[in-house]
Amino acid sequence: MLQDKKSLIARCRHFVLDMDGTFYLGDRLLPGSMGFLRKVEETGRDFIFFTNNSSRSPRVYIDRLAGMGCPITPRQIMTSGDVMIEFLHANYPDARVYLLGTPALEESFREADIRLVEDDAEVVVVGFDQTLTYQKLVKACDFIRHGAVYLATHLDINCPVEGGFIPDVGSFCALIDKSVGGGAHPRVTGKPHRETVDMVVRRTGWKREEIAFVGDRIYTDVATGVDNGAIGLLVLSGEATMQTVAESTTKPDGIFQDLGEIAGYLS
Repeated sequence: MLQDKKSLIARCRHFVLDMDGTFYLGDRLLPGSMGFLRKVEETGRDFIFFTNNSSRSPRVYIDRLAGMGCPITPRQIMTSGDVMIEFLHANYPDARVYLLGTPALEESFREADIRLVEDDAEVVVVGFDQTLTYQKLVKACDFIRHGAVYLATHLDINCPVEGGFIPDVGSFCALIDKSVGGGAHPRVTGKPHRETVDMVVRRTGWKREEIAFVGDRIYTDVATGVDNGAIGLLVLSGEATMQTVAESTTKPDGIFQDLGEIAGYLS
């Protein structure tokens, strides 16, 4: 059941913002986005950006936002790739990792001292690899068949692009699952999974119940909050519609037209 918007937003002290469809669309800021950030800062609240897109490094998003007139620091951006790096350090330190990922993601893993290998992998990580080849898929499936731990940064089926969609990690994993067989499914750490919320709590210091995940997708952005003890706010500036809400088993704590409407409840 939707909560009273004023009292709901009063509980929100830290906002975790999705990007495309929430803060900007394509190469333009959505109306009210910068006004929302100003209101967040004026009221003593905080924010970070979070994207499931693991094909790019945080630096790419920092530069992109700066180009739109929204300068942020490295502490104000997280990706599903960052969550996976932390998960590997905590659970598989020094493991031999085979990564399906772009050169940018590979660089992020190496900078974090993740041991990337091409042979005898103990762990397979599937990221949003826009340089994916058939040979990479063959190697990943072979390692998993022989007992490698199977992980994925996120399970979005498609990535929205101008004019439509392109296959995302969930599509890659569907192929791998089918090929490997035996009920193979990856452990996932990005939105909407608990590992993402845990990392946000550790990085920001805010309490779980004070953190609001804001985005235009119910099954990732909103679910991250409502399924993990935080708050899930839906904006109708991107993918989701009220029809989507009616069809979804995950129900947002609040529904807003855009970030500008949320800003109106900040005081």
